[in-house]
Amino acid sequence: MDKKILLKNGTIIYEDGSLGKNKNIYIEEGKIKKISGEVEEGDYQVIDCSNLYITPGFVNLHTHSPMNIMKGIAEDISIENWFNERIFPYESKLEADDVYWGTVIASLEMINNGVIAFADHYFFEESVYKAVEDVGIRADIAPTVFGLVDDYEEQLKNAESFINKYKDKNNRIKLRLGPHAPYTCPGEKLKEIVDTAKKLNVGIHIHVSETKEQVEDSIKQTGKSPIQVLYESGGFDIDVIIAHGLWTLEEDLKYISEKCVFVFSPKTYMKLSMGKGNIYELKDKLNYSFGTDGAASSNTLSPLEQARMFALNGKFITGDATNFETKEIWKRLMDGHKALKFNTGTIAEGYDADLLLWDLNKASTFPVYDPLTSIIYSSDASNIRYTMVEGEFLKFDGKLTKDINNVLQKVGEIQERVLMRGKGKKKVNY
Repeated sequence: MDKKILLKNGTIIYEDGSLGKNKNIYIEEGKIKKISGEVEEGDYQVIDCSNLYITPGFVNLHTHSPMNIMKGIAEDISIENWFNERIFPYESKLEADDVYWGTVIASLEMINNGVIAFADHYFFEESVYKAVEDVGIRADIAPTVFGLVDDYEEQLKNAESFINKYKDKNNRIKLRLGPHAPYTCPGEKLKEIVDTAKKLNVGIHIHVSETKEQVEDSIKQTGKSPIQVLYESGGFDIDVIIAHGLWTLEEDLKYISEKCVFVFSPKTYMKLSMGKGNIYELKDKLNYSFGTDGAASSNTLSPLEQARMFALNGKFITGDATNFETKEIWKRLMDGHKALKFNTGTIAEGYDADLLLWDLNKASTFPVYDPLTSIIYSSDASNIRYTMVEGEFLKFDGKLTKDINNVLQKVGEIQERVLMRGKGKKKVNY
């Protein structure tokens, strides 16, 4: 982080999609010190960017990183069976070491895909924290709390202790509470979790209105939609990441505050046949960005892929090819930075140097009429030559800087143990 770096003569793609050509970015102590059209002498590590594009890194605003351990374990089944017969039973036997290595390999996959920060929602939160620290990526970690389990009070107490212990200890890691969902944290329990978040001065990260059935069941049982339940629990008084909200209702809009951001993961919705929902029609009335969900449902951890699918689905579902414009999708991708508040997402003096360097001179992305279109609709991880977090290269000249071979070996051993242990008893029903 103390290294001085000069990104020389590159083309910047700003967070609004506009371009800045022939720019030199001077990086010192992990921050952008200066942007200039002139090249200055100095003790810099120089990266020739004359054929590269420079953008802010990506934020994966909703994932369950340890679930990389279960990538491919639950395929071609209904969403109910995905949870109740595969994921929840296997998760019940996961151990702290499984979660650590699952987070490590997920973090490396995300770095390769240009992700510089992710919002995580899982248990064994200390293992997630240690993995994030060891890899060097940024994360917003939310310990999962289920309100329907016998040890609910202990879960909430442990989550509170975790936040008190680690809050503000690492400038690349932020913390919040993770109530699973209104239907798994019913009644006063959701309010208790929200009140605890208020006491700790943190936000929450919660699944809401994922399926049509969840919304219908909530209205039948409580007379309220899941969004209204969250509102009456005080959830919109604080910063809240709403995972999915696929079936948010038009009448829910009056409850939603500016502190809220929705996170869309369309690959999961298609994979688990969750329906088109209402988000494609409501998107202009919602503050939203993109996340990947866990790899057990989305199979890949690329928010860019999710944004691409959202745009394509939106054009198809609404029957309007002029909608879901490229710059709009890019801006929504960049909006993930605002939700996590890491001093990232803007290429300007004083911001942290969390950047991607793109090589679009490849068969898949060339010729380049509009670099933004090439990135959103044609690129993949191979186009990302460099991924930088706070001035530190985590991917350099097309290769991860961490040893991937050791990680693959460890994860392979865990895969064998997961299958050997088999399924356990799930604690909740989907």
